[in-house]
Order: sequence, then C-alpha cells, then structure tokens
Amino acid sequence: MYALASFWGGRHVLTRITLPSVGLGMTFHFVALVENAMLSGAWAPSSPHELESMLAFLLMVFFFVIYARYGTTSPGIAVFPLVFLLTVSAASGSSPDATATPFLVSRQWIFVHVGLIFIGYAGLIFSFVASILYLIQERNLKNKNTSGIWSRLPSLAEIDDIGYRCLLWGFPFMTLGLISGSILAEARVGPHYFLDAKILISIVMWILYMVLLYTRWNAGWRGRRAAYLATFAFATAVLAWAANSLSHTHRFIAP
Repeated sequence: MYALASFWGGRHVLTRITLPSVGLGMTFHFVALVENAMLSGAWAPSSPHELESMLAFLLMVFFFVIYARYGTTSPGIAVFPLVFLLTVSAASGSSPDATATPFLVSRQWIFVHVGLIFIGYAGLIFSFVASILYLIQERNLKNKNTSGIWSRLPSLAEIDDIGYRCLLWGFPFMTLGLISGSILAEARVGPHYFLDAKILISIVMWILYMVLLYTRWNAGWRGRRAAYLATFAFATAVLAWAANSLSHTHRFIAP
C-alpha cells in the first residue's frame, strides 16, 4: 500500500504514517531473526524458510538505503510484494529438510558464506528492479505519457544510477560468497562438488554479471541494453536459487 500510495498526488500525509510503519516492521523482522537464532543456537540459516526470511530483511535494508540516498520509493512497487511473499512463505514453516545431506550443517562459519551471498542477492534484485523501471520509464517518455502512476518514476538517469550502484554493491558480495563457499565445499566434499547443478548455474550467473559490469565500464553500455542484460542475468540468478531442489550437496539439516 505504501509503494502504491507514494505514486499518487497528495501522498505526503499518508506516507508520513506508512514509512515509519514499514521501518517498524523491518525492526520487528530483525528482532525475529535474532530471537530465532538465539533459540536455535545457530546464527546460520538451517532451512529454506529461514533463508527466505533473511533475504526479505536484506531487501528492506537495501530499500531504506536507496530511499536515504535518492529519496525515491519507486523500487518498492516491485520489492515490497516480493518481501511480502517471502515473509509469508517463511512464516508457513521452518522445518529443515530431513532428507538433506550434512554439508550445510548449522555452524557459525557458514553464516559468513550465507550472509555474503544474500547481501549479493539483495543488491542484484534491486539492480534488476531498476532495469525494469528504466524500460517502463523510457517507454512512457517515448509515448509522451505524462500522467498516471508510472509518470511519477524518477528520471532515466537516476534509475540507471540506482541499478548501477546496486550492481556495484551486490556483485562483490556475491563473488566473495561464492569464493568462500567454494573453498569450504572443496575441503569438505571434494572436487566433485563443482559438478553440482546449483554450483554450475551459479558460476554462469556470476559470468553474466561480470559481463554486465564489463560492458558498462568499457563498452559504455547504459540504459536499454544494460537493462536487457541485467534482466537475463537475473533470470539465471532465479534458476540458481531454484536449483536447491536439484542439488545433492547444497541442502540443510537440523542442528
């Protein structure tokens, strides 16, 4: 409701109430994460539901960072529904997979790997959302559509800068997360770990984002071309997330 209200005229009274409410919700979410970790005795997520909750929280952190920097709530139109779905799914149950292999046991060191990966995911999700908003705004400008909800989007330059900054933040964390996970996996499971479906897709995802950064730095890609490539790369990231069900070594068990 807040994301939608932020696009309408006279929205300041409503957002003056709802923005603190969103922040309060994020605070309660953080408290819930800490309490769950204290009760379980493990700071690393031990089930897919806990991962969903952690990602939802990090997305909200990124939202407030962007709001503080750019003063826009436009990414919330796509991110808030995603956060809602993630939290609903996380609240539906938190029982670890009893058939999982013992690779991702609940140990303190695995928190570093998971934390880095999910900060990277949050940044890359916002980069993707900015790409979609860029394409929408570009179409509005070409059609000279100066009314309606989408007409309140930021300028093309600002949207492009949001996507670029989120990519710059997300990619290094994702890279460090993949490196730390690979080192730990090779030591515990052996070289055949790198033949796992999830790991192979994750490597493809990393290559695509590296290409995206390279084209922006050296080829001067901006706007539409960068948005299309970011969308394709994000689709690969979704496949990497979904590949948990195909993975034999990248699962969870109870502590």
